[in-house]
Amino acid sequence: MSANKVIIAGWFTVDASKRNEVVKAHEDLIKRARQAPGCIDLAITADPVDTTRINNFEFWQSEEDLEAWRAIANPPKEITPILNVEMQKHEIKKSGPPF
Repeated sequence: MSANKVIIAGWFTVDASKRNEVVKAHEDLIKRARQAPGCIDLAITADPVDTTRINNFEFWQSEEDLEAWRAIANPPKEITPILNVEMQKHEIKKSGPPF
């Protein structure tokens, strides 16, 4: 099993009139993910200053936990087209207090 924790972080944009609907559609997925083995945190949230942007943050104990989740995640069907995406996966080799 991988010794490295994994973070998926970034954002995507949708039509501003559909943003809150898209965030709401992910509530069940978020609740289930947070109960999944190896999930430290998962959040899909509306950006407070850009009405088209949805922020995505996932923190997993390992790559294996992330892949196991992806196999059963069953995300909501696409509600509206995604306009832009900036999302990256990061393997954490070292971490510590932020301050």
